[in-house]
Amino acid sequence: MAENEITYKAAIAEIELILGKIEEGELDVDELTENVKRVTKLLNICKEKLQKTETEVNKILSEED
Repeated sequence: MAENEITYKAAIAEIELILGKIEEGELDVDELTENVKRVTKLLNICKEKLQKTETEVNKILSEED
Protein backbone atom coordinates (compact mmCIF):
# COMPACT_ATOMS: atom_id res chain seq x y z
CA MET A 1 0.00 0.00 0.00
CA ALA A 2 1.42 3.37 -1.01
CA GLU A 3 1.78 6.09 1.61
CA ASN A 4 -1.07 8.14 0.20
CA GLU A 5 -3.33 5.08 0.02
CA ILE A 6 -3.23 4.32 3.75
CA THR A 7 -6.63 4.71 5.35
CA TYR A 8 -7.30 7.18 8.11
CA LYS A 9 -8.19 4.31 10.44
CA ALA A 10 -4.94 2.44 9.65
CA ALA A 11 -2.88 5.61 10.15
CA ILE A 12 -4.47 6.26 13.55
CA ALA A 13 -3.92 2.63 14.58
CA GLU A 14 -0.24 2.83 13.64
CA ILE A 15 0.17 6.13 15.49
CA GLU A 16 -1.39 4.58 18.61
CA LEU A 17 0.90 1.55 18.32
CA ILE A 18 4.01 3.70 18.06
CA LEU A 19 2.91 5.96 20.92
CA GLY A 20 2.34 2.89 23.08
CA LYS A 21 5.88 1.72 22.39
CA ILE A 22 7.24 5.16 23.25
CA GLU A 23 5.25 5.32 26.49
CA GLU A 24 6.46 1.86 27.51
CA GLY A 25 10.08 2.75 26.75
CA GLU A 26 10.35 -0.07 24.21
CA LEU A 27 12.32 1.93 21.66
CA ASP A 28 16.02 2.73 21.69
CA VAL A 29 17.27 6.14 20.53
CA ASP A 30 17.66 5.09 16.89
CA GLU A 31 14.22 3.53 16.77
CA LEU A 32 12.72 6.51 18.55
CA THR A 33 13.96 8.93 15.91
CA GLU A 34 12.60 6.82 13.05
CA ASN A 35 9.28 6.28 14.81
CA VAL A 36 8.83 9.99 15.52
CA LYS A 37 9.42 10.66 11.81
CA ARG A 38 6.83 8.01 10.94
CA VAL A 39 4.26 9.48 13.32
CA THR A 40 4.84 12.91 11.77
CA LYS A 41 4.16 11.48 8.29
CA LEU A 42 1.06 9.69 9.52
CA LEU A 43 -0.26 12.83 11.21
CA ASN A 44 0.19 14.76 7.97
CA ILE A 45 -1.69 12.06 6.06
CA CYS A 46 -4.53 12.23 8.60
CA LYS A 47 -4.62 16.02 8.43
CA GLU A 48 -4.82 15.95 4.62
CA LYS A 49 -7.60 13.36 4.71
CA LEU A 50 -9.58 15.39 7.25
CA GLN A 51 -9.18 18.59 5.23
CA LYS A 52 -10.25 16.81 2.04
CA THR A 53 -13.27 15.31 3.77
CA GLU A 54 -14.26 18.67 5.24
CA THR A 55 -14.07 20.27 1.79
CA GLU A 56 -16.16 17.52 0.23
CA VAL A 57 -18.79 17.65 2.99
CA ASN A 58 -19.01 21.44 2.76
CA LYS A 59 -19.45 21.16 -1.02
CA ILE A 60 -22.25 18.60 -0.61
CA LEU A 61 -23.98 20.71 2.02
CA SER A 62 -23.74 23.88 -0.08
CA GLU A 63 -25.30 22.03 -3.02
CA GLU A 64 -28.25 21.09 -0.81
CA ASP A 65 -29.05 24.73 -0.01
